[in-house]
Amino acid sequence: MAVDVLTEIVIARPRREVAAFAGDPSNAPEWYVNIESVEWKTAPPIRVGSRVAFVARFLGRRLAYTYEIVEFEEGSRLVMRTAEGPFPMETTYTWDDAGEGRTRMTLRNRGEPSGFAKVAAPFMAAAMRRANGKDLVMLKKVLERT
Repeated sequence: MAVDVLTEIVIARPRREVAAFAGDPSNAPEWYVNIESVEWKTAPPIRVGSRVAFVARFLGRRLAYTYEIVEFEEGSRLVMRTAEGPFPMETTYTWDDAGEGRTRMTLRNRGEPSGFAKVAAPFMAAAMRRANGKDLVMLKKVLERT
């Protein structure tokens, strides 16, 4: 069973600002509740081919994985896929104008679990949906306080 979780939020900041902050992996620990650390495997800034290693806690487990940027349209779209890690995953961020000085950010996680993760996929999808919702609320708080 595939996992496909889509979450979105409207942030009262201009699209360029939201995309610049959320699209910089170095900022992930500030707004992703479960991400503990980020390490660039290639030199910043972000571009297609960039690789970034993350350490996170999810469902009580420590996860280490590396994402590779596979698509990047500055200010509108970022797609990254796990290049290394326990669970093949694709994460997509999109940013759209949502009125004067407001941005709709969409966060989508898709993957095809195998082994035990395949059996737990419905539970994992629900946990991801909750975590992604919290992450986007935190992003909104961080960006709207500035």
